Formats: sequence, structure tokens, C-alpha cells
Amino acid sequence: MSIAEAGEFGLIARITARLESGPAGLLGPGDDGAVVAAPDGRVVASTDVLVEGRHFRRDWCSAEDVGHRAAAANLADIAAMGARPTALLVALCVPANLDASWAEDLATGLSDEAALVGASVVGGDMSSSPTLTVAVTALGDLGGRAPVVRSGAQPGDVVALAGRTGYAAAGYTVLSRGFRTPKVLVESYRRPAVPYEAGAQAAALGATALIDVSDGLLQDLGHVATASVVGIDLRRDAFDVPDQMRDAASALGVDPFEWLLAGGDDHALAATFPPGVSLPEPWRVIGSVHEGTGVTVDRRPWQGGMGWDHFR
Repeated sequence: MSIAEAGEFGLIARITARLESGPAGLLGPGDDGAVVAAPDGRVVASTDVLVEGRHFRRDWCSAEDVGHRAAAANLADIAAMGARPTALLVALCVPANLDASWAEDLATGLSDEAALVGASVVGGDMSSSPTLTVAVTALGDLGGRAPVVRSGAQPGDVVALAGRTGYAAAGYTVLSRGFRTPKVLVESYRRPAVPYEAGAQAAALGATALIDVSDGLLQDLGHVATASVVGIDLRRDAFDVPDQMRDAASALGVDPFEWLLAGGDDHALAATFPPGVSLPEPWRVIGSVHEGTGVTVDRRPWQGGMGWDHFR
């Protein structure tokens, strides 16, 4: 059945049937607005858009994959403020001839990813459009803590990373060359493994700055360096190149550090911490903060790509 045959309200009923309610969702889909608990009294909000042909391809990703990716991109932003995600709002623009099951499976992916952090999809909107677009807004709760922003890094801080980088970018390259393996790389592109809990953990450990690595480690840490008016240096030897990534890079003629340092979509979390802080897993030190500007690698300017830019 196509979306046109299902009709707007029939499709809404099909989608909401796939959604689970989280503890913060006091009133979910069905009214003019949702009601979400905000125990802290402040709400962290972030929004992100995925456009077919720009951010995903249906021949590369299932509808559930797209749902996971769309939710992860927003939930990671909430975690990167040191908050815990509570709810998602989803706007869906779809061609009328799209199979209704695609939208249902998208809802499953969104709901399942949100459930990983105890959040839920509480509402949204939809429209007919020739371009398939998924726009997600995420809400989160700070739990009484101050938000961890990009502008707090200080000279002498250490730079640490939770999660992995390079996997999704490697998977994208593999898919763009017409291959479907190594599976670990391709699946990382389709469904990122986000260290959500590390966000609130970083806040509790006293992180001075925190950011979601969505566009590439060098580029995103560049935002921290600019906002904090400091320089950041990364150590190349702090990064291990997994065997499957090394093999894929060799076969495709790519420097794997282009993926590790400039590849996005893994949604790792990068943070700066005061010196002397004992960092538990999953955090690992990858560099340092110093007086200066910009981001360097082993104290030298990086000669490769810096990361993703929508208009470059």
C-alpha cells in the first residue's frame, strides 16, 4: 500500500502503533502537542535534518537504518551537552507513491534508537514532498547540572574521546565504491554506535568542553578551539587503525587517518578535561589543549581533509 492509498491519518495510525513510550513522555502522539517531563526545569533542544540523496540512499540503507541514523544524530547532540535525552519530535516529508511500510519501518528505527537512552518519539508532523526528508528535534534534561558547552576548554586540559571515529566514513567509502563489505564498516555507516552515557559521565567528571563528532574529529574540535580561543593538538599514536579498516583503506587507496580524523557520522563524543582527572572507560586521552589557535596533529598542520561541510 502506498502512502497516498493509506492517507495521512491512516499513515499516522500505522506509525504511532510502532512507537513505544518513554518515562519522560507524559502525553504522546494524538493531541495538538506532546507533554514531556522536565524535572530539571530546563530543556536542552537540538534539531537535525536528513535528506535523501544528501544524507542517505535507500539502496544503501533500510528504512529502519535511516530511523536509527536520524535519531542518533539528534540524541548524540543532547548527550554532547552533558544531558540525558528524553524525547524526539519527527517531521516527515515523503513522496505520495512511497510504500507505507517504509514509513512504518522508519518509525521502528527511530523508536528503537530512542529506547536505548530511555527516550521516546512523542509527536511530529508529515507532508507530501517530492524529496524524502526526515527532520528530528530532540529534547533532553540536564539533571541539575550546568550544560557542558564548547567554550570552556583551557590551556593544559587534556582532550579525550569516547566512542569510535572513522568507521562510518569508511563504510560510506566502501558503499560508494560499490562494495558491501567489510560488514563492520558498512553497518557502522548504517547504524552508528553512539556512547550516549558518556555525555552525562563527562559532565560529572568535570569536562570543560564537550562536542558530538558528527562532521569529523578535526573539524568538530576546531569548533571547540574557536569557541574557547585555544589551540588543540592531537596525537596520531593515540589512534589504533583496526585491521578491517586498514585492509579496506589499502584496497581502496585511502589513508585510514583521513577516515579517523576527518570522517563523520560515528557520533563519538570529544571532550576536554582538567589535567589530573582520572578518566574511566570509554574515555581515552588523544591530545592536549594549549595556548594558540586551530587544531594540529603532532604539532603540525594536518594536510588532509578536515571534515564535512554541507556547502563546500
